[in-house]
Amino acid sequence: MRRRKPRRRTGGVDDGVLPLINVVFLLLIFFMVAGRLAAGDPFEIAPTRAAMEGPAPGEAPLLLVAADGRLALDGAEISWDALPAALSGARRLRVKADGAADSVALARLLASLRAAGVSEARLMVEPKPGPGP
Repeated sequence: MRRRKPRRRTGGVDDGVLPLINVVFLLLIFFMVAGRLAAGDPFEIAPTRAAMEGPAPGEAPLLLVAADGRLALDGAEISWDALPAALSGARRLRVKADGAADSVALARLLASLRAAGVSEARLMVEPKPGPGP
Protein backbone atom coordinates (compact mmCIF):
# COMPACT_ATOMS: atom_id res chain seq x y z
CA MET A 1 0.00 0.00 0.00
CA ARG A 2 1.27 3.34 -0.95
CA ARG A 3 1.30 6.14 1.56
CA ARG A 4 0.10 9.49 0.47
CA LYS A 5 2.12 12.49 1.25
CA PRO A 6 0.17 14.90 3.40
CA ARG A 7 -0.86 18.00 1.53
CA ARG A 8 0.55 21.21 2.75
CA ARG A 9 -1.91 23.87 3.63
CA THR A 10 -1.61 26.70 1.16
CA GLY A 11 -3.16 29.34 3.44
CA GLY A 12 -1.23 31.17 6.10
CA VAL A 13 -1.54 30.60 9.80
CA ASP A 14 -3.27 33.97 10.21
CA ASP A 15 -6.32 33.17 8.03
CA GLY A 16 -8.55 33.28 11.11
CA VAL A 17 -7.51 36.85 11.88
CA LEU A 18 -8.77 38.30 8.60
CA PRO A 19 -12.49 38.33 9.60
CA LEU A 20 -11.55 40.03 12.86
CA ILE A 21 -9.67 42.75 10.98
CA ASN A 22 -12.68 43.24 8.69
CA VAL A 23 -15.01 43.66 11.66
CA VAL A 24 -12.65 46.14 13.33
CA PHE A 25 -12.45 48.27 10.18
CA LEU A 26 -16.24 48.18 9.75
CA LEU A 27 -16.68 49.35 13.34
CA LEU A 28 -14.11 52.08 12.80
CA ILE A 29 -15.98 53.35 9.74
CA PHE A 30 -19.31 53.16 11.58
CA PHE A 31 -18.10 55.24 14.52
CA MET A 32 -16.42 57.77 12.23
CA VAL A 33 -19.73 58.31 10.41
CA ALA A 34 -22.03 58.16 13.44
CA GLY A 35 -19.75 60.05 15.81
CA ARG A 36 -20.57 63.50 14.44
CA LEU A 37 -24.37 63.57 14.16
CA ALA A 38 -24.90 66.73 16.25
CA ALA A 39 -24.86 70.04 14.40
CA GLY A 40 -22.01 72.33 15.40
CA ASP A 41 -22.24 75.97 16.43
CA PRO A 42 -22.08 78.50 13.57
CA PHE A 43 -18.95 80.09 15.06
CA GLU A 44 -16.37 78.99 17.61
CA ILE A 45 -16.72 80.16 21.20
CA ALA A 46 -14.84 79.36 24.41
CA PRO A 47 -17.46 79.10 27.19
CA THR A 48 -16.84 80.45 30.66
CA ARG A 49 -15.86 77.88 33.29
CA ALA A 50 -17.85 77.56 36.53
CA ALA A 51 -18.69 75.07 39.25
CA MET A 52 -21.73 73.00 38.23
CA GLU A 53 -24.72 72.68 40.50
CA GLY A 54 -28.00 70.92 39.78
CA PRO A 55 -29.26 69.31 36.59
CA ALA A 56 -28.74 70.71 33.12
CA PRO A 57 -31.56 72.85 31.75
CA GLY A 58 -34.21 71.44 29.41
CA GLU A 59 -34.55 72.08 25.73
CA ALA A 60 -35.02 75.84 25.72
CA PRO A 61 -33.83 77.90 22.72
CA LEU A 62 -30.04 78.30 22.62
CA LEU A 63 -28.54 81.76 22.17
CA LEU A 64 -24.82 81.97 21.35
CA VAL A 65 -22.81 85.13 22.03
CA ALA A 66 -19.41 85.41 20.31
CA ALA A 67 -16.47 87.39 21.66
CA ASP A 68 -16.98 89.99 18.91
CA GLY A 69 -20.68 90.45 19.79
CA ARG A 70 -22.27 88.28 17.09
CA LEU A 71 -25.41 86.38 18.07
CA ALA A 72 -26.88 83.06 16.93
CA LEU A 73 -30.27 81.68 17.95
CA ASP A 74 -30.70 77.90 17.60
CA GLY A 75 -27.85 77.62 15.10
CA ALA A 76 -28.71 80.60 12.86
CA GLU A 77 -26.96 83.96 13.12
CA ILE A 78 -29.29 86.79 14.13
CA SER A 79 -28.88 90.54 14.49
CA TRP A 80 -29.29 92.41 17.78
CA ASP A 81 -32.32 94.24 16.35
CA ALA A 82 -34.12 91.04 15.34
CA LEU A 83 -33.51 89.30 18.68
CA PRO A 84 -36.59 90.56 20.63
CA ALA A 85 -38.95 89.58 17.80
CA ALA A 86 -37.35 86.15 17.46
CA LEU A 87 -37.70 85.51 21.20
CA SER A 88 -41.33 86.59 21.51
CA GLY A 89 -43.18 83.89 23.39
CA ALA A 90 -40.04 82.23 24.74
CA ARG A 91 -40.14 82.17 28.54
CA ARG A 92 -36.89 80.25 28.99
CA LEU A 93 -33.57 80.59 27.19
CA ARG A 94 -30.14 78.95 27.30
CA VAL A 95 -27.24 81.39 26.78
CA LYS A 96 -23.78 80.18 25.72
CA ALA A 97 -21.40 83.14 25.78
CA ASP A 98 -17.73 83.28 24.89
CA GLY A 99 -15.55 83.84 27.95
CA ALA A 100 -13.98 86.86 26.21
CA ALA A 101 -17.34 88.50 25.42
CA ASP A 102 -17.72 92.14 26.47
CA SER A 103 -19.63 92.52 29.76
CA VAL A 104 -21.36 95.66 28.43
CA ALA A 105 -22.68 93.62 25.51
CA LEU A 106 -23.92 90.95 27.92
CA ALA A 107 -25.71 93.58 30.03
CA ARG A 108 -27.30 94.91 26.83
CA LEU A 109 -28.31 91.35 25.98
CA LEU A 110 -29.99 90.88 29.37
CA ALA A 111 -32.00 94.06 28.83
CA SER A 112 -33.09 92.78 25.39
CA LEU A 113 -34.10 89.45 26.90
CA ARG A 114 -36.12 91.15 29.61
CA ALA A 115 -37.86 93.34 27.00
CA ALA A 116 -38.66 90.23 24.94
CA GLY A 117 -40.39 88.62 27.93
CA VAL A 118 -37.80 85.98 28.78
CA SER A 119 -38.23 85.17 32.46
CA GLU A 120 -35.48 82.57 32.83
CA ALA A 121 -32.08 82.73 31.12
CA ARG A 122 -29.53 80.05 31.98
CA LEU A 123 -25.86 80.65 31.28
CA MET A 124 -24.18 77.50 29.96
CA VAL A 125 -20.60 77.08 31.19
CA GLU A 126 -17.91 74.40 31.28
CA PRO A 127 -17.03 72.96 34.69
CA LYS A 128 -13.80 74.16 36.26
CA PRO A 129 -11.11 71.51 36.45
CA GLY A 130 -10.50 70.61 40.02
CA PRO A 131 -10.42 67.82 42.57
CA GLY A 132 -12.85 65.00 41.87
CA PRO A 133 -15.70 64.00 44.20
